[in-house]
Amino acid sequence: MTTLRSFREVIDSLLAERSFRPVELPSPQAKSGSHETIPIAATDGTRIGSILIRGNSLEVIPESGLQLDANSPPLRAFLVGKVLEQMQSKDKESATSGAIQPEAMLAYSVNQEGGILKSIQIQNYGDNRRLLELQNAIRWTFRRMHEKVAGVKTS
Repeated sequence: MTTLRSFREVIDSLLAERSFRPVELPSPQAKSGSHETIPIAATDGTRIGSILIRGNSLEVIPESGLQLDANSPPLRAFLVGKVLEQMQSKDKESATSGAIQPEAMLAYSVNQEGGILKSIQIQNYGDNRRLLELQNAIRWTFRRMHEKVAGVKTS
């Protein structure tokens, strides 16, 4: 745990130099069956969504009233295309080789209504490293989508 904290401090300081927020490590409760809610904030601090962690599943929900385009490039090209589909592909390979059970493969769905994002469901996200990768990708995606809606440009 001390090594993990040391790595976190180094990463936090590097990210701080580039004006990002510090990495949030998932709590040990995240896997135990209880749930945890992690807020997603825009760079100005405005809450734009939440990540609900329940066991080995995530639900990502935009803030009420926020109309995020479910077909926007940050969501479709980056989060779905480069993050979720790649994780799913790796899990398929692992299942084929017998490293994991087929029912343990990552699965996801993007729920929309009239082209507006309602939620993203992710099952079997895997280990804490993957959880952190997903949290960071989701946070980045939501911030970019929010910028488009709000007409704001941030660094």
